[in-house]
Amino acid sequence: MMELRDVWAGYKVHGREHMVLRGVNATFWRGDAVGILGRNGAGKSTLIKVLGGRLQPKSGSFRHDPDFRISWPLGFTGAIHGSITGADNARFVARIYGRDPYEMEQEVEAFAELGSHMYKPVNTYSSGMRGRLAFAMSMAIDFDCYLVDEAIAAGDARFQSRFRNAMEERRDRSTMILVTHSAGILRDLCTSAAILQQGKLAFYEDLDEAISIYERL
Repeated sequence: MMELRDVWAGYKVHGREHMVLRGVNATFWRGDAVGILGRNGAGKSTLIKVLGGRLQPKSGSFRHDPDFRISWPLGFTGAIHGSITGADNARFVARIYGRDPYEMEQEVEAFAELGSHMYKPVNTYSSGMRGRLAFAMSMAIDFDCYLVDEAIAAGDARFQSRFRNAMEERRDRSTMILVTHSAGILRDLCTSAAILQQGKLAFYEDLDEAISIYERL
């Protein structure tokens, strides 16, 4: 379980605080697949940073069960070490999360489909290859909650199929929070929705209702 209580958060613009989350309240349970809808600038990325532990709220609280493991945002490449190989990165993450390094290397290699590039320094990769490596490493860890940015969910048809299959395998035992402004992605992957507008989250069990309201904003 994860809980946000009266969370205020934002970022600095020309030295001044700009709050994009203004008293957000939310509870996410194991098995939830929630799509967060919001226009550009609504604060979706800020919300994901708070949930992922990369940004502390200015006020309010974010808490989760002590044994509830939350992923980094799927496809986030900032934690990848560019000077070492993809295989080295996979083994490094395996040790952090208590997995067998060799087994994880093999799983990541198969999922990312990087071929011989798996054994080359990551700083020689294209941005797409780095994203595939990061996503494959995420999928190799059994997280209790997966944070998903729409950029990773909106790849080519082959990648979307692999992404959906991977998330469906985890749906019964994991939480998924996906930020998007695509009705199609929401319908494909989520069971409920929330709209982030003017710093607040409004939740909807009916996806069509959420989409209809969002499209009128």
